[in-house]
Amino acid sequence: MIKEPALLTIRKNFPRPTAEQVAAFKEIPTGFICDALDGQAAMDSSVKPIGDGRDIKCVAAGVAVVAENGPAEILATMGAIHIMQPGDIVVAATNGHSNCAAAGDRFCGMLKNKGAAGFVTDGEMRDYVGIVEVGLPAWCAGLNPNSPYSKGPGRVGFGAVVAGRYVESGDIIVADGDGVAVVPFARIDEIIAKLEDIKALEYELDAKVQSGYCEMPAIEEMIADGRAVVVD
Repeated sequence: MIKEPALLTIRKNFPRPTAEQVAAFKEIPTGFICDALDGQAAMDSSVKPIGDGRDIKCVAAGVAVVAENGPAEILATMGAIHIMQPGDIVVAATNGHSNCAAAGDRFCGMLKNKGAAGFVTDGEMRDYVGIVEVGLPAWCAGLNPNSPYSKGPGRVGFGAVVAGRYVESGDIIVADGDGVAVVPFARIDEIIAKLEDIKALEYELDAKVQSGYCEMPAIEEMIADGRAVVVD
């Protein structure tokens, strides 16, 4: 290219949800979030709780601060730690690059020291024992001890595609043992309103199933009106 970009571009003042909006997503299962977003809100299953959640309770909800790194890069993630606020979740995009760690125990320690609610990456991580000691909830695509670089270019505070899902800084991340869901900033209030109905329906069905319910009225209706045919 004729002119190379800056090594690091930082956007600090992206739109942020209010503390009340973020609080509305605390302890909400990712499945509820996906239902509220018409079934599609999660990153793909390559991103999962570190260690499959066996040693760290991986549950978190917070504001996304997106670090758009290149492959084998962490400069943007360093910038994200610099500008993040308590309760944020740093989302490190690596373009799905494998065979290199996107973060390790020291990064996780610094994130926790700054009050991060969690860390998400479509790359791999390393220093598992140290990460467990830190205790920061983290989601990644596996473990790999190879070292990254910090030469850039990178962008912080903008957006990136992470594991098949576009994430913009200021979106809300909700993550648990099932995966990582993204609530777009522009739809936060809409989704909060939908969640009230979804929670009521889910808890009602939970109680019915626990009491022995096992009917499929939708199938019975399809048979009755001819959309389904019983042949034997």
